[in-house]
Amino acid sequence: MARASKRTQLLQAAAAIVNEQGSEYLTLDAVAKKAGVSKGGLLYHFKNKFALIQGLVDHADELYRNNVNEHVQKDDQDEGKLLRAFIEATREHRSENASITSGMLAAQGINSNLLLPLQDTYKAWQDKIERDGLDKVDATIIRLAVDGLWLSEVFGLDALDESMRSKVLERLTSYTEKNRMRRNDA
Repeated sequence: MARASKRTQLLQAAAAIVNEQGSEYLTLDAVAKKAGVSKGGLLYHFKNKFALIQGLVDHADELYRNNVNEHVQKDDQDEGKLLRAFIEATREHRSENASITSGMLAAQGINSNLLLPLQDTYKAWQDKIERDGLDKVDATIIRLAVDGLWLSEVFGLDALDESMRSKVLERLTSYTEKNRMRRNDA
């Protein structure tokens, strides 16, 4: 298994602090200590807390895009492809989503403009989802349901056992297929 780069280790340490303690505990000293590096070593990669949080958001954006794109490439159907990839990324990458969440929480607390990369990704996805061959409103409702599941898990509000979570994701996936069949019947 490849060893994570020092930059990635620092981002993982920062994400862990936000997830375990909250964004108010995210300090350069705390990140350096958690990552096992000197503060100077941290500053080599991130010149200040603002740059560290921007790094978290950029890392989250890249990670989430990669997770979704991985599933887009596996899907051999055309209609609803992006939505199914979105659903599968949520299903399979639950533990990785913690780092996405931490970057978002820290950025929102410090400067919401840091969220622009994620906002741009979501705007592009929404545009593609609306042109993905399904009814635009149905497709948007499915995306929002997936986001709602993810956010409820992030904040510990999900109250779903694994069986129910799996059934919900399966049902959402089936909606992408039903919509395709409904269009063909019209």
